Amino acid sequence: MPQDLIHDPKGGMPRLLEIMRRLRDPNTGCPWDIEQDFATIAPYTIEEAYEVADAIQREDWAELKGELGDLLFQSVFHAQMAAEKGLFTFDDVANGMSDKMVARHPHVFGDESRDKSAEQQTADWEKIKAAERAGKEQQGTLDGVAVNLPALTRAVKLQKRAARVGFDWPDSSLVIDKIVEEARELEEASDSLTEEAVKEEFGDLLFVVANLARHLKVDPEEALRAANAKFTRRFEGIEAKLAAIGKSPAQSNLEEMDALWDAVKLEEKVEK
Repeated sequence: MPQDLIHDPKGGMPRLLEIMRRLRDPNTGCPWDIEQDFATIAPYTIEEAYEVADAIQREDWAELKGELGDLLFQSVFHAQMAAEKGLFTFDDVANGMSDKMVARHPHVFGDESRDKSAEQQTADWEKIKAAERAGKEQQGTLDGVAVNLPALTRAVKLQKRAARVGFDWPDSSLVIDKIVEEARELEEASDSLTEEAVKEEFGDLLFVVANLARHLKVDPEEALRAANAKFTRRFEGIEAKLAAIGKSPAQSNLEEMDALWDAVKLEEKVEK
């Protein structure tokens, strides 16, 4: 019985799907869940993905279990809305992913040899994905790169696609030269450009920085998250040192806080 399944602590995936169906029931479900659609749920899906990444970065494995559940629930929510519209079901989603993974790993599930380097497997993966895009009538080199990806991530993906057809700087030193050039141009022209033009030039600079990350094999989103965490940690160290002498940042000045910043940095180096 569905009611028994809902309260079964070991009901697994069928239990979760039944809970979602009940939440969306137009007669007995939750008013908030019933009102939602793909567009309103999408931001929550993105947020949950970031929370998964955050738990991994902090190595909080107990929290990761919960965050993965939250992310899974987002897939279940979208699939339930799709089923209601007659588009597809959760089983279709799962079967489609299974088919894709089998097709993309002929060296595991087929008769191809597993005796390949990681680079060769990556190249083969990209060939298979290119064939899939061709089947979807995505003929352009940049077709299929999701528009709503985080901007730095999308920049790297666009640049990777362009690099496959030879549109790329041959080494990172040329990228660094371009960054210096773009930064100098932005600084020199910022007083004479319109606000929109400054935004465009700054975007160009960030795009080249993302390209440098790709050349250095660095995930720019991950690197920036780490930089944010480092800044947060060090600024909290400044606040702690000020609090120890009965002051707050608002009662301090840049010179004092800069000296405390250096002290926090030094302490971190000693601890390492």
